[in-house]
Amino acid sequence: MSDKRRITAEDLLKFTFIGDPQFQPGGDSVLYTQTTIDEETKEYRSRIWSISLTDGTARPFTGGPNKDSSPRWSPDGKRIAFVSDRSGTKQIWTMPASGGEAQQLTFLKNGASNPVWSPDGNWIAFTSGLKPDEEVQAEKKAEKKDNEKKNEVLVVNRLQYKSDLSGFWNGRYDQVFVVPAQGGEVKQLTYGEYKVDNLFWSSDSTKVGFLSNRADNPDLTFTKDIYFVPVAGGEISKITDSSLMIAQAQASPDGKTIAFLGNDRKYQNATLTRLYVVPAEGGEIRCLTSDFDQHIGDVGSSDMRGGISSGLTLQWSRDGQSLFVLTSHHGNVHLYRIGLDGTMEQITRGNRQVYGFSYDGKTEQIVLASTDPLIPGDLYLLNLKDGEEKRLTAVNEELLSGIALSEPEEFWYETDDHWKIQGWVMKPIGFEEGKKYPMVLEIHGGPHTMYSNSFFHEFQLLAAEGYVVLYTNPRGGHGYGQKFVDACRGDYGGKDYEDLMQGVDYALANFNYIDKDRLVVTGGSYGGFMTNWIVGHTDRFKAAVTQRSISNWISFYGVSDIGYYFTEWQILGNAWDDVEKLWYHSPLKYVANIKTPLLILHSEKDYRCPIEQAEQLFIAIKRLGQTDTEFVRFPNSNHDLSRNGNPKLRIERLNRIVGWFNKYIK
Repeated sequence: MSDKRRITAEDLLKFTFIGDPQFQPGGDSVLYTQTTIDEETKEYRSRIWSISLTDGTARPFTGGPNKDSSPRWSPDGKRIAFVSDRSGTKQIWTMPASGGEAQQLTFLKNGASNPVWSPDGNWIAFTSGLKPDEEVQAEKKAEKKDNEKKNEVLVVNRLQYKSDLSGFWNGRYDQVFVVPAQGGEVKQLTYGEYKVDNLFWSSDSTKVGFLSNRADNPDLTFTKDIYFVPVAGGEISKITDSSLMIAQAQASPDGKTIAFLGNDRKYQNATLTRLYVVPAEGGEIRCLTSDFDQHIGDVGSSDMRGGISSGLTLQWSRDGQSLFVLTSHHGNVHLYRIGLDGTMEQITRGNRQVYGFSYDGKTEQIVLASTDPLIPGDLYLLNLKDGEEKRLTAVNEELLSGIALSEPEEFWYETDDHWKIQGWVMKPIGFEEGKKYPMVLEIHGGPHTMYSNSFFHEFQLLAAEGYVVLYTNPRGGHGYGQKFVDACRGDYGGKDYEDLMQGVDYALANFNYIDKDRLVVTGGSYGGFMTNWIVGHTDRFKAAVTQRSISNWISFYGVSDIGYYFTEWQILGNAWDDVEKLWYHSPLKYVANIKTPLLILHSEKDYRCPIEQAEQLFIAIKRLGQTDTEFVRFPNSNHDLSRNGNPKLRIERLNRIVGWFNKYIK
């Protein structure tokens, strides 16, 4: 019997989250962000750390009770730019690489984000939000009292007037700014009622590149284009042709080519992201991965990112003949090198999720941020010359050395219509041969994400509570090609539901330690929709927990921040021409069938799946009185509660899930 203890929900407070690695140009250090949770205040704290590649020594580069993020080396490796809220708002700061006093570069009323050094090291580009008629202001005006803010009206005149991430739109558009790297006057480069993102520089440091949707009605046009704006001022030049949804862009070392990630939206948001190149002056766009049936990017789901950034995940090789990108495939996220000639090479190996990387062309090394089922996230150094990889950090090793963990076992099963589905099963902690254990089916969100070979605190907690944990990637998820990810659109609750149920059947038939009479189910977002659907279509589960769910596609259309297009893209209908179709796919239609005790968890500031979705479901079940139900509302929380929400509420959520299942199973 192991003397290691079982993991608890409260252990969340003890984890360290690591990300955004940045290789010192030609040097021997790596910067990264390290996020922890203050056990007293229950608040996140993020610092920038540095690790020496010479002796492996790691040290905090910044300190204090601040949130420091986005560390970026100067091209010569002698200075560091970063974002910090130490002055009260997020601003751009710099520090010598050798340490010392931080210098504040920006003093903007609305803050500053996303610093990017010019290749010559003279400028730092960044973004800041402004209303169309608002001037750049250095001083912060006196804040209005809370009661005055509550009494202000909100005038809405656009479709996308709210966001789950940022709340109600404040009327500001992110614009491009530059500031001298040594400090000085901030210069605004873009104007107008258009948002910008993903800044990058031309190789000669004369222009800043950015992405923007400048269509007449961007709320109905989901493409983005690449633009350049001269630092000296002048006309903005458009590089692409408005045919693609573009996510990231980077100029080649010689400045002649721009590489970018994007897709043609052929299958709307179920379209695989691909890698493209275009001449820097505009011209023919060429797709480098048109025959590569894998998604470019990291779509692995996890509850251990803690809101950290992955950094840039598209980088040129030093010779400009290839690019490094992440790809998601069969539950793994790996680093690939893709050549301009179409050649492809998988760089990393093993069952893992690489969620960030940084490449140094002078030393031909890459630092990886990577997780696997037993490691929440650490940094690794990969030598491209010999393929050798070594671990640089072990930030949670001391904590996990005393905790018993369950290692997932991968399996594949074939559905009745001959689709191959990947799944994993985790045995409960303290597993004994010959005993039968309850099983929980976990369903991921999205639906266009995937469960990956990564560490899941929630899964480990359920295993510690004595549950077998089953999770699969039914059709509609990423990682299995274009046909697979598109397969659930217009068929929510159809073949995707059958995939899940047949996964349960497979587990019962092949893992004799599962008690078929003690099955429970949970999921969030799309997984919450599917949990609602399941309990309305079968009584095989003894209890269920639905989280941040959808219950009614008709009302969802108008209340979600993405409802007006997501419903059309996913259910293939709208709220006036296709009411019957939307109602057919709504779990609320089948509420009279629900006999399974259902716990409903929802955040009050969830604008992605607004709380009225939970309210409708709860009231209907309660009114029918056919089964036990309970509705738990999480204050001041959004759709991302389980991933980077308030730590105290995250713990509450985990304990309520376990408590509900235990009530009906044990």
